[in-house]
Amino acid sequence: MVERNGMDYAVYLGRVFRDDPDFRGATDNWAVEEVQHGDALGKWAMLADPAWDFEAAFLRYRSGYKLPLDADASIRGSRTGELIARCMVETGTSSYYTALADASQEPVLQQVCRLIAADEYRHFKLFYDHMRRYLVRENLSLLTRLRIAAGRITESEDDELAYAFHCGNEPESLAYAHDRCIAAYMGRAMGFYRLRHIERSMGMVLKSVGLPPRGRLSVLGTKLAWTLMQRRRRKFMGGDPLLA
Repeated sequence: MVERNGMDYAVYLGRVFRDDPDFRGATDNWAVEEVQHGDALGKWAMLADPAWDFEAAFLRYRSGYKLPLDADASIRGSRTGELIARCMVETGTSSYYTALADASQEPVLQQVCRLIAADEYRHFKLFYDHMRRYLVRENLSLLTRLRIAAGRITESEDDELAYAFHCGNEPESLAYAHDRCIAAYMGRAMGFYRLRHIERSMGMVLKSVGLPPRGRLSVLGTKLAWTLMQRRRRKFMGGDPLLA
């Protein structure tokens, strides 16, 4: 459902980069691919569970989760910051779909996830290349870039994914509760990751902020990220009786 909502993100980015036709054209194509990802996953899910209605779930999601489409500037404080944040999102999605493909034994889901992961890596490169262009103009400090990247990573636990889980898995009669839904989603999602997925993601994160993607820093960052993920997963699993 988050992927299917790609057109709203294109509207937001179009307003932030309203005077950059090259970037806006690229994000229009990006949004089309994001929607295709959502449709492909939704179709697979309905084939796997014919009782589930993707369109109905997506309409629930759209009615309850809204992006800031009236923004006229990036919520990150600069265009460079916006593009760093987008790099973080593509890093997360590329690694997640790779991990999901590696964990799944269902061949169609494996193939769909591998194709989406490849798209997400290309999207990372798209945003990274434009970020480099804007960094020359705006000259954000390394500390600022690190802060933006870390902030966007922690936002993965906000309402966007939690509410999508609620709409896709829980009945309308059950009131949305962020803590319950984010625990249910993250407890499952984090279980697909292996150390090699975190290692690849760490290289992409470091590259996005202008640090060497390989070397001692990457090794240390990977170990720290892996440890923190396992700790967070144990916490989420403890909050969800179906996972504990």
